[in-house]
Amino acid sequence: MAIENNQIVSIEYEVQSDGKVVDSNVGGQPLVFMFGKSQIIPGLEAGIKEMGAGDKGDVLVKATDAYGEYNPEATQEVPKEQFAGIDLQEGMTLYGQGEDGGTVQVVVKEIKDDSVVVDFNHPMAGKDLMFSVTVNSVRDASAEELASGVPAENKVDDGDCCGSSGGSSCGCH
Repeated sequence: MAIENNQIVSIEYEVQSDGKVVDSNVGGQPLVFMFGKSQIIPGLEAGIKEMGAGDKGDVLVKATDAYGEYNPEATQEVPKEQFAGIDLQEGMTLYGQGEDGGTVQVVVKEIKDDSVVVDFNHPMAGKDLMFSVTVNSVRDASAEELASGVPAENKVDDGDCCGSSGGSSCGCH
């Protein structure tokens, strides 16, 4: 039975790129998401659409339907002093704050005398990915899940929220 938009789906997966396992949640917490809400990469979502609970399969996701093509222009040379206190190594992943306030992930591409070249491409950009997927469960979303877009399994327990830091950001007034 095909998975429909707004259903809550739980999957276990292993993903390979160039024959090497690059990510897996097998034996760990399942990935739970609301189908049709762009909460997972588009190629994987399209690849499991016709699956149902208990189904297993392999899904090849082309780079364009995963993390996009590699953009050689998505690099930037930054003054080295902006990395004070960080033991920089080529290939390491760093996280920073983008202009919009969101989290930005970069990879250190090259370390020069006075500057550092960082790469804004996702580490899996330009790579085709092979997912081995097991669909654990498929269920209809509750009214609350439909309103929030967040599956109950992914809700953060904010019971301590008001007692710890307080503030209206966690619903405390």
